[in-house]
Amino acid sequence: MRIRQDFPHRVREIENQWIVLADGTRLAARIWLPEDAESKPVPAILEYLPYRKRDGTAVRDELTHPWFAGHGYACVRVDMRGNGESDGLMEDEYAPQEQADALEVIDWIASQPWCNGKLGMMGISWGGFNGLQVAALRPEPLKAIITLCSTDDRYADDIHYKGGNMLLENLGWAATMLSFSAAMPDPALVGDRWREMWKHRLDNMPLLMDPWLTHQHRDDYWRHGSICESYENIEAAVYMISGWADSYVNTIPRMMENLSCPKKALLGPWMHKYPHFAIPDPAIGFLQEALRWWDYWLKDIDTGIMDEPECTFYLQDGVPPAPRYLERPGRWVRTHGWPAPVDEIEAWSLALGDTGLTPNGRLSQDRAIASPLTAGSLQGEYIPLWFGADFPPDQRRDDGLALTFDSEPYLYGLDILGQPTLTATLTSAEDCGQLHVRLCDVAPSGESALISYATLNLNLRDDSATITPPVPGEPMEIRVALDLIGYRLPEGHRLRVALSSASFPLVWSPKKRADLILKAGTPTLSLPICKAEYVPMPFEPPESATPCRIETLRAGQPRRTISEDVGSGEVTVTIEDDMGDIRFTDHGLRVEQWAKEIYTSHPSDATRTRAGIEWHYRAGRDEGNGQFAVEVTSRYRLHCDETTFYLRAEQLAYEGETPVSEKSWEREIPRTAI
Repeated sequence: MRIRQDFPHRVREIENQWIVLADGTRLAARIWLPEDAESKPVPAILEYLPYRKRDGTAVRDELTHPWFAGHGYACVRVDMRGNGESDGLMEDEYAPQEQADALEVIDWIASQPWCNGKLGMMGISWGGFNGLQVAALRPEPLKAIITLCSTDDRYADDIHYKGGNMLLENLGWAATMLSFSAAMPDPALVGDRWREMWKHRLDNMPLLMDPWLTHQHRDDYWRHGSICESYENIEAAVYMISGWADSYVNTIPRMMENLSCPKKALLGPWMHKYPHFAIPDPAIGFLQEALRWWDYWLKDIDTGIMDEPECTFYLQDGVPPAPRYLERPGRWVRTHGWPAPVDEIEAWSLALGDTGLTPNGRLSQDRAIASPLTAGSLQGEYIPLWFGADFPPDQRRDDGLALTFDSEPYLYGLDILGQPTLTATLTSAEDCGQLHVRLCDVAPSGESALISYATLNLNLRDDSATITPPVPGEPMEIRVALDLIGYRLPEGHRLRVALSSASFPLVWSPKKRADLILKAGTPTLSLPICKAEYVPMPFEPPESATPCRIETLRAGQPRRTISEDVGSGEVTVTIEDDMGDIRFTDHGLRVEQWAKEIYTSHPSDATRTRAGIEWHYRAGRDEGNGQFAVEVTSRYRLHCDETTFYLRAEQLAYEGETPVSEKSWEREIPRTAI
């Protein structure tokens, strides 16, 4: 990545700026400006997050915001209330208070002497979500947004539920936020009141898993903040971006189809990171592409960005499966909107039949889908996030626990772009059940690489808002769309459809093991085949501003391991999320964070499914700006029986050897939909 220092504008930084809200709450902002912005006002770009500008996102902030400021924009990075150096408390994600505060922040920015009154919002994940949510409120200064790795539907496509099944990431992210939200304000910015602020947060810490687990189907809790409820509310221009290695891909075709505002879409090979420094490569000149967007919508400069085809996709080459990729070779294509015209995307129909996956096959007899509840351990992380062994490795062991249908080798390969869709008739042996569908690339050597997948809770098979338990033995017509994917199947490789009745630890087990029957007939996979022409690399090489200066005291060592107790048959997946120990050399703050997640399931006894997560956070200074050191340990535990989830959590905080806060929670939450 090229480091830029020769910008058109000299940049001035305001390390910490208080934005005072109507209720007296002070939000902390870090601002980068062109040096002459007060005499020559410029448009502003807002990024609004709970992840602590002082240390949580400082490394990526310094790569990005000074670059935009050097090109004539005021960049404002704001910590939401209850986070970083901001006052107050955060009650939940995407709460009405969060959005109300954002509107005040926008008005404050637009009224500053260095801002000309025009504004954009940019963010990834949480910041991508609230960019969409705020755009739906239509504040007058907001003209355009760039939303990365986000969703229009909080129930369908976030870290909580997928296909109506509860993701284990639901618990994992609740535990992560319990730790992240316990970070202390920096005394160098807030002074001696940091202890009072910190203890106030700790003593009032919300148990986020409580509402997330209580609302098990798509109700009003999830409708709030889901812009799919009223797409027409968004008038600002929207540039939506994600990556094939991320979990937020399905929102893009929905938004492209349903938003009526000006819009563009981009999908590359990347994980859950900004595309100028994400892996796998090829990284792109995201900042230059974003500048074309901002210049067009905020400065009325015709950069040509809206004359290009609306959608840009990277078709990944099929490569041997691996738990981590630094690079994915492939080719770029562009389509004229989405759904793409039929001359760009063609739908093939393949039957799951007696002879495998064929164009005109038929299944003459019922087939059993009878997976142990331990199936799925090779699925990989739902969101590759911490640069560990997060990607799905060779799928053959999980394929052996599934009902599979293979095609003949494709002598000339295939280009796949879109959402493969399975239609079939099933029965369940119980009044519950799950269907998991994987589409795999099978090499001549036998290696099986995951292309795309779907999961479906049969209680919510027709409507995620309506609980309809299966009647044992009664046929159910199902239709399930796999995740959007762009993939180049190599010459001589086969396609495999693998059907299983469990996928752990991707999703929590059903209330009891429920074997399925795939009924005879013509179960069908609709496969979207890309006919669009390849285009040369459509982006400039990646650039950034000068990186943040940090000292690595201990490098992070993320790991993922799988173990099996042969006697009991229990399988345990252990994930170690380790961010290491670093010191920011500019201001001396030292931060260390690591976690261990342990997920266990039994082949046949669903009541033995359990999870435990422990996070550790340490921060302090060795000298200057006041010596201090804090430490927080946060824990979550979850297990269940057929009727109830049993949730336990605790948090212990210390300053040095002195206890500051000790908090614990116990909840019993009825199983309603999962």
